[in-house]
Amino acid sequence: MKLQIHSIRFDSDYKLIKLIKRKLVKLETFYNRIIDGEVFLKIENNEFRINKIIEIKLNIPGDQLFAKERARTFEIGVDEVTEALRRQIKKVKEKQLFIERTRLINHSL
Repeated sequence: MKLQIHSIRFDSDYKLIKLIKRKLVKLETFYNRIIDGEVFLKIENNEFRINKIIEIKLNIPGDQLFAKERARTFEIGVDEVTEALRRQIKKVKEKQLFIERTRLINHSL
């Protein structure tokens, strides 16, 4: 999977980039048709401790998955956003399976 990671107005460290790549590659075990992805990391300037924002867009054939999370740390946010994407992937696969089964049933009639 081709992956672009953007750190908005800050320099992300190597360990964070490595974590993001590892988590997103793991998503390919659930759905191997992911074309590419784009990650945006932002830090909000406010007084709240939950000011790290992670946005991930994944392109799959015929669709785009998107998840955004706000967390206390980027590491926690990456865990939450990849879990949200995993759930979306599961729904996409279930929908594709339903369509395929419906097509087979209609074809056999």
